Amino acid sequence: MRIIRKLKVASEQGLHARPAAVFVETANKFMSKVIVTKGDLVVDGKSILNILTLGVECKDEIIIEVEGEDAEEAIESLKRVILKEDV
Repeated sequence: MRIIRKLKVASEQGLHARPAAVFVETANKFMSKVIVTKGDLVVDGKSILNILTLGVECKDEIIIEVEGEDAEEAIESLKRVILKEDV
């Protein structure tokens, strides 16, 4: 199963340091492949360094693509992280 979602980041810190760590930790709980896109940059959603290179700020739109057996659970968990204001 492959799921793609466009989401607006709610955290005031964007996806810097702690929120990025929470995102990656969540992504790594699942077997599915996680790809994150911001603009022209496409990175592995399971790598903290890759996520930090995106430079995602509050209210930036990102695209999360999840592919695998547990894709539905993974996208819902990642969506909760992205839409949470105080990660």
